[in-house]
Amino acid sequence: MNNEFFTNFVYIISSCLFAFGLKFLGSPVTARRGNMLSALGMLLAVLATLCNGHIISFQWILLGIVIGGSLGALVAFKAAMTEMPQMIALLHGCGALASVFVDWTAYHVHGATDLTNAITLYLSIVIGGLTVTGSAIAWGKLSEKIPGKAILFTGQKWLNTAIITAILILGVMFIMNPSRYDLFLTILGLSCVFGVFMVIPIGGADMPVVISILNSYSGVVACTTGFVIHNTLLIVVGALVGANGIILSIIMCKAMNRSINNVLFGAFGNVVKKTGTDEKKEAKSIPVEDAFLILENAKSVVIVPGYGLAVAQAQHAVRELGEFLEKNGCDVKYAIHPVAGRMPGHMNVLLAEANISYDQLMEMDAINPLMESVDVAIIIGANDVVNPASRHDKSSPIYGMPIINADKAKTVFVLKRSMATGFAGIENELFYYDNCRMIFGDAKQTVQALVAEFKNSQQH
Repeated sequence: MNNEFFTNFVYIISSCLFAFGLKFLGSPVTARRGNMLSALGMLLAVLATLCNGHIISFQWILLGIVIGGSLGALVAFKAAMTEMPQMIALLHGCGALASVFVDWTAYHVHGATDLTNAITLYLSIVIGGLTVTGSAIAWGKLSEKIPGKAILFTGQKWLNTAIITAILILGVMFIMNPSRYDLFLTILGLSCVFGVFMVIPIGGADMPVVISILNSYSGVVACTTGFVIHNTLLIVVGALVGANGIILSIIMCKAMNRSINNVLFGAFGNVVKKTGTDEKKEAKSIPVEDAFLILENAKSVVIVPGYGLAVAQAQHAVRELGEFLEKNGCDVKYAIHPVAGRMPGHMNVLLAEANISYDQLMEMDAINPLMESVDVAIIIGANDVVNPASRHDKSSPIYGMPIINADKAKTVFVLKRSMATGFAGIENELFYYDNCRMIFGDAKQTVQALVAEFKNSQQH
């Protein structure tokens, strides 16, 4: 058995493991198993590549493994759950950067060997370049290193159009004459610049869509890199990741009432100024003690988590509250909006970390028909995904976005630090509804205070 045959055989096994891993990642129950299968596939692929006989320097590879493994372990142990979205964005950028370096090295050493190679090389540096810088901007917005709101300026669309046109024209010139190193570097530079201008006009509320789009881009650039260096595993894995990202993007777009074309061309996220009356409205607050009395008599409670729950690290306290409600004869469910949090599946991961049963997690379409019969809806840190304005206010930037109909519950408790707007930057009219009561303060402390009330009532 020669080395090439052995390597390709292991690549096939790795590809199967990746496919099964993605399949298992589709359910919270099997997600951990899927992650392990994918990790095993990657380990086999790396080992097979190292045994292929084309390695120039094992010393540099070993150094890279030590540095990369150390950084990965450090990030895995230190990153809080609230930092997962920006970490995912950063990892997408790192994956794209690795592909760009591979493409650059292949071009520097071998040049473009034929027309197909020149085309795939061009696609790789364009998609890779914009993914690297786009991911960096997404990381900055999610971590609040740069403003999360849409950044707009005069002539922005014309500038983007000019950059895209230049990339296309220079691309044709490069494909016709792939020996021109200056064109290669110019295209790569313009692609990196375009990645910045592609993401800065996107508002923070659309970050879940951005994350899934960047996930798709990182897969596509890995796939095209596979064609550049003639590596079948990269082609297969890149295609899997790219397709998975596109499917997830479509799901996210549907959840936000946006089209996939709207996302791909970066035309979303612009905040529309709300036009309406200047009618003075006042939200009604309620102390924890009174909220406990209502919860004590509730027969059904739906908890709607949002990013504020992640910030407060309140998931374990929420689980404890849910357990006390259940002991009191109450039916407890958790309503998950597809774009709650800052990345797809953020709330599912957060609640799973607190060992909340998967059976209690209900998607938006499943919970909405039940909301009118719910005694109490507890909104913890969610804002835009429960805003009734999306159903009727055409001036709202979230108009038409499907929401969790928490406002239809008999009583609504909203746990927030203040009346500040959510990531979309708009006011939530639910806060002023007659059946809504605000409980101001840190979400974790508020939930812990409710748990303490339940404990005291049981002792007496």
